[in-house]
Amino acid sequence: MGTANIVIENIGGIESAKAELPPGVTVLAGPNASNKTSFLRAIMAGLGSNEVSLKGDADEGRVELELQGETYERSFTRAGSDVVAEGDQYLDDPDLADLFAFLLKSNEARRAVETDADLREIIMRPVDTAAIQNDIERLQEEKVRLDDELDEVESLKRKLPDLEQRKQSIEDDIEAKREELQAAENDLEEVDASVEDQREEKDELDEKLSELSDIRSELEDVRYDIETKRESLTSLKEERRELEEREESIEAVPDEKLENIEDHVEDLRRRKQSVNAEISELQNTIRFNEKMIDEANEGKHPAIETVPDGGGDKGALTDQLLEGEQETVCWTCGSQVEIERIENTLENLRDLRRQKHDTKGDLESELEEYKQRQSEFEKRQRQFDRVQERLARTDTEIDQTEKDIERLTGRKESLMDDVERLETEVEELESETYEEVLDLHRTANELEYELGKLENQRDEVAAEIDEIESEFERKSVLEDQREEIKEELVDLRTKIDRIEADAVEQFNEHMDEVLTILDYENIERIWIEIVEKEIREGRRTVQQNAFELHVVRSSDSGVAYEDTVNHLSESEREVTGLVFALAGYLVHDVYENVPFMLVDALEPIDSDRIAALVEYVETYVDFLVVALLTEDADALEIDHHRVAEVGS
Repeated sequence: MGTANIVIENIGGIESAKAELPPGVTVLAGPNASNKTSFLRAIMAGLGSNEVSLKGDADEGRVELELQGETYERSFTRAGSDVVAEGDQYLDDPDLADLFAFLLKSNEARRAVETDADLREIIMRPVDTAAIQNDIERLQEEKVRLDDELDEVESLKRKLPDLEQRKQSIEDDIEAKREELQAAENDLEEVDASVEDQREEKDELDEKLSELSDIRSELEDVRYDIETKRESLTSLKEERRELEEREESIEAVPDEKLENIEDHVEDLRRRKQSVNAEISELQNTIRFNEKMIDEANEGKHPAIETVPDGGGDKGALTDQLLEGEQETVCWTCGSQVEIERIENTLENLRDLRRQKHDTKGDLESELEEYKQRQSEFEKRQRQFDRVQERLARTDTEIDQTEKDIERLTGRKESLMDDVERLETEVEELESETYEEVLDLHRTANELEYELGKLENQRDEVAAEIDEIESEFERKSVLEDQREEIKEELVDLRTKIDRIEADAVEQFNEHMDEVLTILDYENIERIWIEIVEKEIREGRRTVQQNAFELHVVRSSDSGVAYEDTVNHLSESEREVTGLVFALAGYLVHDVYENVPFMLVDALEPIDSDRIAALVEYVETYVDFLVVALLTEDADALEIDHHRVAEVGS
């Protein structure tokens, strides 16, 4: 990666500055209150961060950053107490860089340890857990659909034993009819041989008998169809009765009730967004005031008279800032106030921010409760709608079946009239000679018809059995799909826990590495443990993971013991915060998308450790820009570029 170039106008305490930043380590060397932090914030602004302030006497500012052959220019305009940014920026989303790459003193990850912030929220912030929850809800709906289909297949399975029994019974009847028919045909052959010479006289009678046989066959078909339709009608009415009972058991959700739930969910979302906006505004206000306090302490605030770089009695200024009652000019009202009073106000703002976070938690709990209630109402309404659809379909089938029965009954009566007419004609044609032959023919015809009807019944039952058995094959596919979804649901529900565990494991590994580099004698280890805590969500108490930070120290005699963060000195807490932020940088692979790491406020660390830390971090990032005191910069042995003048 080639050299980066930056042009700065009216940013922080810098009126105008230009600099070249070659790849590798760049050191901003100089005493406190020499605009090193302002220079770092200008680089942040060029990359896309909004954590920037204008020079006290300027209403506009500009940063131009040339990187990788592209030029990114952003302008900043004062709008009341805010600063509005416009222009192109290198990073599409600077949040991850603000959290883990731009490690100034006011950096949120560094201050998390000092202010006892929610470490889990900071570590997991870059992870999109909302998408995982959406996948869980989608798979739950798919599982419900598969369960319904499997219930339908199971209801078909219960019909199979009766169908198999009915098929076997029909086959037994077919075998018996075949034996009867064979016996009748044998008798007919014997009688036909004795009346062969009277065949001509028998032709007309045979024609009538054939017609009679056809009509009787059709009559039997119609009777069978009527019986089948009646059975179907009975089954449909029973199904309708069951559906009506099921309809009564499902309480329909009134439209206005569902609309009220939806309106309440939308209202909760708006309230949550409003609280989020208030939290964001408070966060910006807190960060701004923290930065202004830092600058006031460093002597960079416009209201404090500072000595130009390189001249005057720097020790006198330091003594002034360390007096028991430090004062400055309030940047909101212009009056002379003690810095401690501003810090107390800032602490009140932090308390208000925590209250807003609690309110947000309550809203999220209530929102989740109402979303679940909305989902249950919608599910119940879908069940009610399906029952009503099946009821309407059943009523239509009942009406059609009744019409078919009425039509078939009319046809049966017409056929019975035809049978009566033909039987009369046959009786007139019959003679004593043919009486036995006619009886045998009639018997054989009836047996053939009954045999055909039984075979048709058997084929229909066999087809229904085949259809049900084919559904069994589909059942296996549905069960496999449901099992896959269940496994995926289990995987998704534990995915967030696995992500948390992996993140904490990596954090601990990287913190061990950084501590090894720093080599503190009395701090053996800093590590994070995942613990479950009971928290209030609205009216419920739920279990939620929390990340606890542990510090293992060693006494002068070499005995290791666990201590709390609250017992650490201020400098040790600052170092712990820096270790935590650096671990976050490595865990989330920030260097893959952010070419810069910016580091400030390393005064709590001695020169040798700073040198070791810079050498370690430099291997991960293209551009490492570090603000150091001159004596700390002189102790660096690694090759580096030095910027001694960072603007005026």
